[in-house]
Amino acid sequence: MQSPVLSHPSQTIPAHGGQLVNRVATPEQRQEFLDKAEFLPRVTLDKRAVSDLEMIAIGGFSPLTGFMAKEDYESVVDRMRLANNLPWSVPITLSVTSEVAAPLQEGGLVRLDDTSGRFIGVLELTEKYSYDKTHEAVQVYRTDEDKHPGVKVVYDQGEINLAGSVWLLERLPHPQFPSYQIDPEKSRAMFSERGWKTVVGFQTRNPIHRAHEYIIKCALETVDGLFLHPLVGATKSDDIPADVRMRCYEIMLENYFPNDRVILAINPAAMRYAGPREAIFHALVRKNYGCTHFIVGRDHAGVGDYYGTYDAQHIFGEFEPGELGIMPMKFEHAFYCTRTQGMATAKTSPSTPEQRIHLSGTKVRKMLREGELPPPEFSRPEVAAELAKAMHEST
Repeated sequence: MQSPVLSHPSQTIPAHGGQLVNRVATPEQRQEFLDKAEFLPRVTLDKRAVSDLEMIAIGGFSPLTGFMAKEDYESVVDRMRLANNLPWSVPITLSVTSEVAAPLQEGGLVRLDDTSGRFIGVLELTEKYSYDKTHEAVQVYRTDEDKHPGVKVVYDQGEINLAGSVWLLERLPHPQFPSYQIDPEKSRAMFSERGWKTVVGFQTRNPIHRAHEYIIKCALETVDGLFLHPLVGATKSDDIPADVRMRCYEIMLENYFPNDRVILAINPAAMRYAGPREAIFHALVRKNYGCTHFIVGRDHAGVGDYYGTYDAQHIFGEFEPGELGIMPMKFEHAFYCTRTQGMATAKTSPSTPEQRIHLSGTKVRKMLREGELPPPEFSRPEVAAELAKAMHEST
């Protein structure tokens, strides 16, 4: 049965920078690159760089057409803006060792391979430059401690950045979630087909629970559609695997959401755990997918105690109204209130802390490992059962 179309026409917002980037090679370009493959110098990309290549190519990182040049990199690290002053909060770089960089010629092509040695892309090398890792860590992650997973990645990567536009050789179906691989061009078309004029995006790297459900539904009350966009790129080793998280989303959509007002799709990007800066970054990415609004909750993209509880909301105030081109929807920490017998936040509940049920991810994982299901006030029973099953199978 076809979804009902809303009465007003859809006006899709422009991509960041004004135009949606497409750096996926045409069949003719691809053949041309393949013919040159054996003669090109090679650089092997790690999982995050593969995700970055993919996101650049499909327009998820518009207006970027490749890995950042020094001028853009330094401007982003120091000012959260590209050199042309357009807001951008996280550096997108391809870092290699001096030994790998030395023979590469600026002005030439570089073959990009994945970790299995498969030829997946081409870099039009325009610049090689060194950079200050500690400065990047402090500016972007607000710490120089290598126990921060994002900082550790910076410290472990090469000391030379390679800059230039890229080409993705071909867009292949996602090996795990092909039916949920909805790229920005397609998501924008889907929003238009459904007549959605306003769309809110939701990002998470964790399994969905009742607090998520509550804030998502609060947001959905005020817009035409919901774009559920969980991240399936590289995450920390102790994060719940992507296939488990996706199954939890499917369960929620089957049982607790109106299917004509929700689209579930994967976000192929990697997590950086950059807290406030990553909240801005995640919002701009969802703008490129066609979202007009973006949910920012408690400790968005945070890790450990590196960021204040609502720093990821406050950072939006560092930009002029309308400058980002997407509206943040800011929510406080949600919980089940035993006093009012429903989900709430401190803004809407008269309860005392003792009357609030909210569990940390660490506590939930401990319960699941011990064969105990989280209470229904925290997680829908079908989701809890799926998480318990996955935890049991992994031990």
